[in-house]
Amino acid sequence: MPASSATAETFLSPPHAILLAFPVAFSWAAVASDITYLNSAVVQWSHFSAWLVAGTALFGALVLVWAIVAFLFARRSGNRGRALTYLVLIAAMWVLSVLNSLHHARDAWGSVGTLGLALSIVTALLALMAAFVGHSAVRREAVR
Repeated sequence: MPASSATAETFLSPPHAILLAFPVAFSWAAVASDITYLNSAVVQWSHFSAWLVAGTALFGALVLVWAIVAFLFARRSGNRGRALTYLVLIAAMWVLSVLNSLHHARDAWGSVGTLGLALSIVTALLALMAAFVGHSAVRREAVR
């Protein structure tokens, strides 16, 4: 009777996963600071949010470059579908974070408002979905 062993491997390499942690954390912190600004009208929260959104765009660019490279090398490993899904999520997150950064560069009240908060929420959700796709394990069974 052949023995089988199952292994689980994630899509992300450790440095890639560390880089991805920054956009996830920064984008959710930006959502929290946007909500805090809308509830308090203290302008410092708007500035804090603008810096967090800029950090999301900066680290998102690094993750996007790494995702493109991972997608190009994914054909060898058979993870092409996951790599494409991950790349699309990261690209959408980065584009929205750049647009959100431009929107947050406006005057404090006009920068956060409904559109700024909505962009922050969608960016944070895309970052979380990308992290889920990147960290979800694929089971591979080997028969001996």
